[in-house]
Amino acid sequence: MTKVPNVKLSDGNEMPIIGLGTYKSKPVEVLDAVKVAIDIGYRHFDCALTYQNENEVGQAIKEKIADGTVKREDIFVTSKLWSTYHRRAKVLECCNLSLKALGLDYLDLYLVHWPISYKEGSELYPVNEKGEVIIENVEFEEIWKGMEDCYEKGLVKTIGLSNFNSEQIKSILSICRIKPTVLQVECHPYLNQNELIEFCASHEIAVTAYSPLGAPGRSWAKPDEPSVMDDPRIKEIAEKHNKSPAQVLLRFNAQRGLSVIPKSVTEERIRSNFEIFDFELTIEEMDLITSFKENYRYCHLNWLKDVPNFPFNIEY
Repeated sequence: MTKVPNVKLSDGNEMPIIGLGTYKSKPVEVLDAVKVAIDIGYRHFDCALTYQNENEVGQAIKEKIADGTVKREDIFVTSKLWSTYHRRAKVLECCNLSLKALGLDYLDLYLVHWPISYKEGSELYPVNEKGEVIIENVEFEEIWKGMEDCYEKGLVKTIGLSNFNSEQIKSILSICRIKPTVLQVECHPYLNQNELIEFCASHEIAVTAYSPLGAPGRSWAKPDEPSVMDDPRIKEIAEKHNKSPAQVLLRFNAQRGLSVIPKSVTEERIRSNFEIFDFELTIEEMDLITSFKENYRYCHLNWLKDVPNFPFNIEY
């Protein structure tokens, strides 16, 4: 079985460089997808309370532990704090909800999903009569103290951030007792995040790339949007290596030392996405891909661009 390299985190924990994303995976499909992925060799699973499929992810892991394929300590499970649980006391509650759904005693990594806070309550997406999400103002310090509580109670092995920009990360670094070890952001050659990755490296924060294939399954896609998978430069490199464009995209980020979490529920694609450790992109190919200037964000959340703490209004 392929030995997957790990990304070493600043606190000594290690995160497998490739994982299976579970965003938008239907519960019944994700159950089989996770079992298939474990059999193929995946050991890293990216989850979140708001994906509403953690029960099935947990069930699949439980079954693969029960049949002796893996032990709990072989698996790296990430979950994320949802935006309606940002008050300190609610952070613990949200973490416990994910643990219960997953059937686990601890998470390997817990991330603040978004820097934007939503109105607390039973709705994941609380909206007003106009259908707009209701925003609340919760200080980053309040949120992060809750994350540190989760760590100190042993519910999580390490804590980090998702979708935060460099200024927001600086805010966390200025008030934290326990430093974030990981930042998860959209990252692919059309949004290469070079400056943000450099910034994170200077603060010993590892980066995980979500939508590393350009989010081809996104429901809000418009017909005229550029597709990184169809880019002729990527296709040409793929042909040279006898690989698929998807494999080149994943290899690109893995070769930069980022972990990648492509999402799929089909066995063939889950397998294909894993087969990126038997080839290497040349320095020239890496330089070419790194130089792409599209700067195109697929997961833009533009409908929230005027709310407090929207992360994408600055360069990085």
